[in-house]
Amino acid sequence: MESHFGLMNLWTQGDIVTKGVASLLLLMSLASWMVIIVKALDLRRFASQARQTESFWHSADFADGMAKLGNDPGNPFRSLAAEGREATAHRHAQPQLHDSLDVSDWLTRSLRNSIDESTARLQSGLAVLASVGSTAPFVGLFGTVWGIYHALIAISMAGQATIDKVAGPIGEALIMTALGLAVAIPAVLGYNALVRGNKSILGKLNRFGHDLHSYFVTGARVSTGGAAGKVVSMKKGA
Repeated sequence: MESHFGLMNLWTQGDIVTKGVASLLLLMSLASWMVIIVKALDLRRFASQARQTESFWHSADFADGMAKLGNDPGNPFRSLAAEGREATAHRHAQPQLHDSLDVSDWLTRSLRNSIDESTARLQSGLAVLASVGSTAPFVGLFGTVWGIYHALIAISMAGQATIDKVAGPIGEALIMTALGLAVAIPAVLGYNALVRGNKSILGKLNRFGHDLHSYFVTGARVSTGGAAGKVVSMKKGA
């Protein structure tokens, strides 16, 4: 016997508003999962690239260090090192207004701009998850209210409200609330996980930037000692 309840019946019996709400929730779910998967893969790649920074410091010169960072143009650590090199070279190229800043201030500004750009790329897409997580329950609730409204009209036209006539329509309407929560919960959890992952990557990027700043200004990375941490000056290899 064919069932008159469930998602398929909700879709076939629903009006344009019900179908529109269901379609919107489906699109929100697809968008949030796409962001979660793409950003999670990015974080995994960035974590692998962060581990290459220690090899960078044990390179013979700057060019060798850049080679060890790889050729990925989206590598924020490689971009940061390249920005530091270009800022240092440009600072000594020709007289300009920024010459009123000393090398340390100019390099700090350039490195900070690069980190800010990487931060913006890391945070891209998180607004989608935040929006889905905060609005999906209310979209589902709207679908529930609309479904209950039509269920009550149908019951009123039937002239009786027995349990078999009430349970089906009301239950199907409440499915919209469940769908809203099913869309919102992964978005919220994914948002929190990605924010934690971004914080870890940004912490490593800031530490790398601090070391680069010290290296470009003084010619040596801040080190606790030992010959293992010494490499040829980047300025010579720039």
